[in-house]
Amino acid sequence: MINARSTWPRSLTHLAAMLGLPLLLAGCAAMGDVTGSVNQPLAPLPHGADAVRAYTTQWGNRYEAQNDNINAAMNYARGLRREHRNNQAAAVLQVAVLHHPKDRALRAEYGKALVDAGHYDQALPVLQAASTPDHPDWSVLSAEGTIADQVGDHVKAQSLYASALKIRPGEPAVLSNLGLSYALSRNLPAAEQVLAEAAASPLAGARVQQNYALVLALEGKFRESEQVSARNLSPAQAAANVAAIRQMIAQSDTWKNIQQSAPHHARKHRHAKS
Repeated sequence: MINARSTWPRSLTHLAAMLGLPLLLAGCAAMGDVTGSVNQPLAPLPHGADAVRAYTTQWGNRYEAQNDNINAAMNYARGLRREHRNNQAAAVLQVAVLHHPKDRALRAEYGKALVDAGHYDQALPVLQAASTPDHPDWSVLSAEGTIADQVGDHVKAQSLYASALKIRPGEPAVLSNLGLSYALSRNLPAAEQVLAEAAASPLAGARVQQNYALVLALEGKFRESEQVSARNLSPAQAAANVAAIRQMIAQSDTWKNIQQSAPHHARKHRHAKS
């Protein structure tokens, strides 16, 4: 029998690898639009692979023509990150930061791109410089929480998410990260409670819904998981995702041990009214 404690994933990356379902997880979820120092809001990201590709090409051309333009760099990097070209996005933003070292929004985006690329040691000081006690940034705090989760410090991660939620109450991206952190802490009931709140938000995107579906499946609530997954996927895709998790659980005693060792009652999470 596999030892559940030794095989329970310590990070979101490890959990995704065990599942083999990268669609279901978001390490550093979309943190919302930010504004560059020239006060031009970022262009909204389109939906669909072809539209995202066209968006990235358009902003890439503008960036090539003027690589010291903050908005061109940030929009281009957002497109690259959506296409999972995270190292390239980080490189684009690194150049932009060299041109504009005092721009907090730009530095925050650079830090998040480094997180997406897995460069946690590099990302942390960049993020810490982008959010200070006198100028706190909820999205940066959430990104820092993601780093803490990735290295297995879930207590610290959950504290950072709570701080982010004090600034941005009810933000589904932060709630989603908090829910995944509870899952990594073996507290699946608390994970379900938080992710249900996140998924109920009108601002919740597809990744939030799929994270909720994931936790429901890990609890054995397969029918509910499929229903949630189908909010953003075709019925066939939703069924395939849940079937893959079912198969993983059926083939290993690990998940039975996990479910048996997980708390039966959700801990009270302190983000709601604190």
